[in-house]
Parts: sequence; structure tokens; C-alpha cells
Amino acid sequence: MPIPLLEYAPLSQNHRVAGFEIPGDEQPRIYTTENLLAASDMDMLIMAAYRQIFNEQQMLDSYRQRFLESQLRAGQITARDFIRGLVMSDSFRRLIYDSNNNYRFVEICVQRLLGRNVYSDREKLAWSTVLATKGLKGLIDALINTEEYLSNFGYDTVPYQRRRILPQHAQGELPFARMARYGEDYRNKLPLPRRSIRPIPTGIFDEFEPFNLYTFIQRADWKTSFSLIGFFITLAILFVLFAEANNLFLG
Repeated sequence: MPIPLLEYAPLSQNHRVAGFEIPGDEQPRIYTTENLLAASDMDMLIMAAYRQIFNEQQMLDSYRQRFLESQLRAGQITARDFIRGLVMSDSFRRLIYDSNNNYRFVEICVQRLLGRNVYSDREKLAWSTVLATKGLKGLIDALINTEEYLSNFGYDTVPYQRRRILPQHAQGELPFARMARYGEDYRNKLPLPRRSIRPIPTGIFDEFEPFNLYTFIQRADWKTSFSLIGFFITLAILFVLFAEANNLFLG
């Protein structure tokens, strides 16, 4: 018997009303397949979807889902299906899921799929339970099937940050697109730079991590390394064979 979604409530009455626009802050542009007039409009919608799910600092050509894009252009899937495909992609799993704990990952998914921040730790716990019991696919399906997602974005609109954020000096908050893709626990596992105890005369310090054989072996891209070694060995063998053949010909 599956565990039902835990109940959670908004933090205040302000969360029960529509988002508001702060003076001087522009309303985000809404991208939807309902009013596409040209092929360029579809290109902009697809890029908006990538920005929403991956954020601009993670938008690489190698992460693009060409098959999903072609299906969306042909009308075989909806914008909602396209968003679901991006979140279920190997790139999103590697960049976001693998580098976060369940609570942080749930927070990011709520931000990028529902267009708002989590209400409380109880909501994190509720969706983390779904992730733990139903897996990544179950969590994503549950989020995009919520009444909140369907009433705000439906099947045709790319999700966007619905609530406007006060300036940074007022609340210390940042737009979701500018938030790091991993939390402090993952960041703290990364190797720290080593500062030299002997400063360079210019005042600049060496900030190189000390060499460690075990760390080197763990981080090395052995697949690429062996491929390069194999290439150079093959090249050397061909060179030797060419030299032998040339000697026989001249002899």
C-alpha cells in the first residue's frame, strides 16, 4: 500500500493569493504552445524550458534532448511532456539528483516545476517521502499531476517563477535561476584549495590542491585515457610497419 502524500500548508495567508509584482520588477514572459505564430517562437519556447529546468549556467549543447524537441515541434507531445522529459533525462539526474540529498533535490524540483519555493520543511519531508518510496519518476509524475501545476501551467505552458522576489538587500533572496545546483553538504565534499604558507612577492598565494595518488586515481577519466593510449600505440605500430615496408622496398 503506497504512503499517501503528507499534508502541508502555506507559511502564511500571502501564499493563498496570486503572486504580486514589485514596482520596477518586470513580469516574467510566459511561453505557451497556444499562441505560437512562427517557428522562431517554438525555438524560444524550447530555450525557455531548458532555462527553467537546467538554468542558464547548465545549458550546454550536449544536454539537449533532440528527440523530445522534434516530438514537441511535430505536436506529438505537449509542453508538459517536454518538461517531464527534461527532468527525467540523464543530464538532469547527473547534475541535480546525484549531487544533492533528497531534501535539496525536492526543493529544486518544486522551484523548477511548480514555480515557487517550498512552503516549509514539512513540505520537503512530504515530497522526500514520495521520492524515497516511488523514486525519481514517481516524484516528477506526482508534481506535474498536481492541481497546482495544472491550474498554473496546464499542458501547454512552460513553468516559470510565479512569485516576484524582493531585492536582494531587502530579503537576501535570489531568483531560482541564480541558485547553486547543489547544497552545502555536497559542496563541503569538494576538495578545498591549498594556500601556500610562502606567499609570492606580489601577494598572490598558490591555491593548488596537493597531489594525492588515491584522489588522482578516483578522478581520472580512464575511458578517455585508455582510448588515447590505444590511439598512440596503434599510431606507433603503423609507423613501425611503414618503416619496415619502406626498408624492404628500398632494399
